[in-house]
Amino acid sequence: MRMQSIEQGMSTAYYARHEGQQPAIIEAERVTSFAQLNARANQLVRALRARGLKAGDAIALLCSNRAEFVEACVAVERSGLRLTPLNTHLTGEELGYILDNCEARALLAEARYAPQVQVAVSLASRAQVKLAIGGAIEGFEPYQDALAVCPAHDIEDPSLGSKMLYTSGTTGRPKGVYRDPAYTLPSVLTSVDLAEAAGYKTGCGQLHLCAGPLYHAAPFGYSMAQPLLAGVGLVLMNRWDSEAALRLIEQHRITHTHMVPTMFHRLLSLPAEVKRKYDLSSLKFVIHGAAPCSVQLKAEMIKWWGPILSEYYAATEGRAVSVQSADWLKRPGTVGKPNPADQVRILDEQGLELPAAAAGTIYIKAPAIGRFNYFKDEDKTANSYRGDYFTLGDIGYLDADGWLFLTDRNANLIISGGVNIYPTEIEGVLLTHPSVADVGVIGVPNEEWGEEVKAVIELQTGVAESSDLKAELLLFCKEHLATFKCPRSIDFTQKLPRLDNGKLYKQGLREQYRAAAAKSLTETRHD
Repeated sequence: MRMQSIEQGMSTAYYARHEGQQPAIIEAERVTSFAQLNARANQLVRALRARGLKAGDAIALLCSNRAEFVEACVAVERSGLRLTPLNTHLTGEELGYILDNCEARALLAEARYAPQVQVAVSLASRAQVKLAIGGAIEGFEPYQDALAVCPAHDIEDPSLGSKMLYTSGTTGRPKGVYRDPAYTLPSVLTSVDLAEAAGYKTGCGQLHLCAGPLYHAAPFGYSMAQPLLAGVGLVLMNRWDSEAALRLIEQHRITHTHMVPTMFHRLLSLPAEVKRKYDLSSLKFVIHGAAPCSVQLKAEMIKWWGPILSEYYAATEGRAVSVQSADWLKRPGTVGKPNPADQVRILDEQGLELPAAAAGTIYIKAPAIGRFNYFKDEDKTANSYRGDYFTLGDIGYLDADGWLFLTDRNANLIISGGVNIYPTEIEGVLLTHPSVADVGVIGVPNEEWGEEVKAVIELQTGVAESSDLKAELLLFCKEHLATFKCPRSIDFTQKLPRLDNGKLYKQGLREQYRAAAAKSLTETRHD
């Protein structure tokens, strides 16, 4: 019966019957049980249907990490609708583009984002059904009122819904990652398998700490969908705070969480007395990904938290491999071993397969059912595929035993004097320096070499900028890196443009510093 409920998108209904009073969602000020979550999802399905929505229609959701976000996802899961979560940090124009592009007929939006929302709906005429969460938005119906008049018992005709998430848009417009509805059930069953691999067990007091924004693909899947499929409740954080995360782990006896490397670095940067202050012994499984994790950083986390880290290599477009701590410790830096072996191929620019240990573009085998395409963008879709394989634009290699190692992204590669330099390696070294809170390494124009390496550094709180510190950091790099990889210059910044999914917005960083470097070169020539 549980598997039938999952296949119908009614897994929450199953747990409402069998574990109804167990917490499904814990926020700072309220707790929602599985029975309450299930009832609210049923009410929302009926409210949307009463306003003309039917299976196959698209809806969009603009909401922070709160119960209503989860309610909407559970409602879509059982109603045959297609959900697009929206990034809450986007401007009104950016939201309007996605709202129109995804063809949403309904928008559920939190009132705190009202200014952006008003601009967005003016650019998306299809979105006629508008519900406001947690307050008032002009022209929107109150979410609570819309649900209150609807019956809460299970809907009689469930059908599995789907999602279409958008890429983060670090290069050009965000793109919707669309799959044929036939892929929906296989995708859900894969999530069930991953939940079982993570050791989720209902009725055992387990809780998952959701530390990232649910509208991103990784928190959406790993911090919401998988725990709920297994009947495990969520503790929601609405903003990352390192010490607060430790406090929540101790307070709620958190067993599982998903994090990104930036979070690891900020946790490790806490004073020793703060790290010792909290009991983290309840943690059993910490999954991480979304951005490269340096060997030094991960080794320190395993030393602190134990061999409970599980890393994956994946993106909105698809999942490739994962690795547990025991295997990683034997092969530091790997992200996993493809299974089957042909799941991953390393190709050169001509599309030819490269030998072991040779770095090239990573291609992942597309599923037999439900190959993704970029919604309304045939060219981008075609450019991502070579036959049955697609690429996320990452560079890496397979070692002699078939383990995958990431090097960097094609777009981030620095070519200086004809030599390939991978910024991730340099960033990993600089992050081990106690004065460095965050770092972005980019290539900037150099008249002789084509490009040179520049490090843009965000310092730890209380550390002052100085020419002496720059010299110290440059020397630190020379002690740990080959000379050609070392930065030729270092700049300090108050805040790097890092997205809340842990990825650094390098395109903007490059544009800023390359323009300045090009101007300097021009002025030098004129002198």
